[in-house]
Amino acid sequence: MTQNTEGAPPAVAGAHHVSAATSETLEDYTLRFAPRSYRRWTPAVVATSALGGIAYLADFSIGANIGIAHGTTNALLGIALAAVVIFVSGFPLAYYAARYNIDLDLITRGSGFGYYGSVLTNVIFATFTFIFFALEGAIMAQGLELGLGIPRWIGYAVSTLIVIPLVIFGMKALSKLQVWTTPLWLVLMVIPFVYLVATHPESVGRFFAYTGADGSGSSVSAASVLLAAGVCLSLMAQIAEQIDYLRFMPPRTEENKRRWWTAVVLAGPGWVVFGALKQAVGLFLAVYLIASLDPQASATANEPVHQFLGVYEEMMPGWLAMALAVVLVVISQIKINVTNAYSGSLAWTNSFTRVTKRYPGRLVFVIVNLVIALTLMEANMFDFLNTVLGFYANCAMAWVITVATDIVVNKGILKISPTVAEFRRGMLYPVNPVGFVSVLLSAGLSIVVFFGGLGETLQPYSPVVAIVLAVVCPPVLALATKGKYYLRRTDDGLDEPMYDADGNPSGTVMTCHVCRQDFERPDVTACLTHDDVVCSLCLSTDKVGDHVLPAAPAPAVPSPR
Repeated sequence: MTQNTEGAPPAVAGAHHVSAATSETLEDYTLRFAPRSYRRWTPAVVATSALGGIAYLADFSIGANIGIAHGTTNALLGIALAAVVIFVSGFPLAYYAARYNIDLDLITRGSGFGYYGSVLTNVIFATFTFIFFALEGAIMAQGLELGLGIPRWIGYAVSTLIVIPLVIFGMKALSKLQVWTTPLWLVLMVIPFVYLVATHPESVGRFFAYTGADGSGSSVSAASVLLAAGVCLSLMAQIAEQIDYLRFMPPRTEENKRRWWTAVVLAGPGWVVFGALKQAVGLFLAVYLIASLDPQASATANEPVHQFLGVYEEMMPGWLAMALAVVLVVISQIKINVTNAYSGSLAWTNSFTRVTKRYPGRLVFVIVNLVIALTLMEANMFDFLNTVLGFYANCAMAWVITVATDIVVNKGILKISPTVAEFRRGMLYPVNPVGFVSVLLSAGLSIVVFFGGLGETLQPYSPVVAIVLAVVCPPVLALATKGKYYLRRTDDGLDEPMYDADGNPSGTVMTCHVCRQDFERPDVTACLTHDDVVCSLCLSTDKVGDHVLPAAPAPAVPSPR
């Protein structure tokens, strides 16, 4: 088998499949392990890039909407409850991504779903990216209409087209964009809140006393708290976008482990801390506008551009306030929607290639995702925000919590699920019922509850249904199947160790005999048919299965040190 030394220069991968794949900058390891040779960023740069992706203003709308519907107290409790659930479930996923340098789809494959089974969750994630792209695009269009007089339908198109040039160039371009724009974004976002607290201290008391548009939030209500949390929990799939950055973390060593862990926690599950704060601030600004402006103006208090413009106008001349409000909206929209478009294109490409055995290139699905998002914007999705997000939350929770449960319980406690992060075709069964059935059950039943199928009394409890089933079903199914459907084989046919002395994926380079390109050890398997090495991308596009290893069930593989 052809093998090079660890220091050998990495060749461009995937060039044989399509012309777009002649540059790793364009393809950004869409379907595969992110090799050590490409991961040249420090933990701080990766974390900053990942956190730049949560610059979206949708949090301000979400906070305002649930507060107007349920009152401040219920909204804040719902925000806090959702944040705890998102943090706890996101932690094991972020660790696996940073440690083994694979995205959430590849993690999902080996965590209870199988090689084809995770296509289901890829569709759930892709749906997240175009829903939130549409939401952010609508917010940008609101800003362009207010500040520049651009008709909203044109603003939708502008907000969509503007991200295409940035998304094409993947992680290298995105990391620079996020790092350069974050300081200005932070200043523009924080100043209005600080100004109000400092100059209008009475606004704090008014905020906590707010009982909602109809006054129904005068006391704590479990139903209201859960309904508010359900909307916030729609953001649970954001961890997958954070992971699209975290997979480029450098290897963890004794020298960098403190910085490595800090970056993983802050940019992984830690994103929700910043998100929860933005939701609370969005409600704070909305309550201020509702109390301070005439009824007609307060009708737009849930729109971020009006929230910030209303405060800016008290601080500075009207023309400058308008300019800064538009700049904030545009920067925020670009920062998050390049991530939405990028991550969505990865999800669609991954699913399409596995199902069809053909690799069209990521750019095709950048366009597909944006067309779907633009259609949602033109359909005025913003007016149905709570319903759309509440419905979607059930799917997101079912997926993320099922995978987190498999990692923590089935892998860590019960030791039924193999602790290795396996994703390669031939090593996994096509479908593993442990995760696949768990998602169908938890998402399906919680959606029925959400739409009142089991009565109005239970309707607010759909998040609880989704969470409980996603926690209970994976270990029950793993025990029932005795872990049989996790690994199709445990030996990939290669003697070279998969991990180095620190437990990181090995940087040893091997040459794929199909495409004649170089890949690092975790991205290849043996090809028994040709007595050589084949890469995971060539395995994915192998229509006849000529390079796929035969099934050979065996005991679970021990975890790396």
